[in-house]
Amino acid sequence: MFEQILAFLLGAATSLFSLACLARLWMQWVRAPFANPVGQAVIVITGWAVTPLRRIVPSLAGIDLASALAAWLAQLLHLGIVGLLSDVAVFAANSLPLLAWAALLATTRLFIDLLIGIVIVAALLSWIAPSAPAAPLFDRLAAPLLRPVRRFIPTLGGLDFAPLIVILLLQAALIVLENLH
Repeated sequence: MFEQILAFLLGAATSLFSLACLARLWMQWVRAPFANPVGQAVIVITGWAVTPLRRIVPSLAGIDLASALAAWLAQLLHLGIVGLLSDVAVFAANSLPLLAWAALLATTRLFIDLLIGIVIVAALLSWIAPSAPAAPLFDRLAAPLLRPVRRFIPTLGGLDFAPLIVILLLQAALIVLENLH
């Protein structure tokens, strides 16, 4: 029971940190402003790890690899500790590549979950509170996902189906990801 509680708490903390790192990556990629409460929270949560990593890991084509690496390392650490708590030989020579792969899949899953969350929040804000202070931020974060779909599927009777289609496509990507284990 103690191991389950510890694994749960560790998973929650590492998922929050990894999501913040991935949000930082996405916000930088779409050039979203960080001068807002969401951006400031992301910087506070991730700064201690991402800033030193940036000295070692450069960005590539506008992608903040230091943030991606920090998210992956957090997932790797989480899986390693959970493996140790459950008496699995996670640090044997043959299991390290599997652990690294599992951490990559977990990080990718979190990234897709983050994108789904961004699309949902952007859609809800556009319907419920389009003048909310966070609405322009989430519009900007969701735009690269929604723009390609909106080119092919027009608004029908004032209803924008692009968020629904993007969410369905991201859910399909999660199904593919689950089958890569």
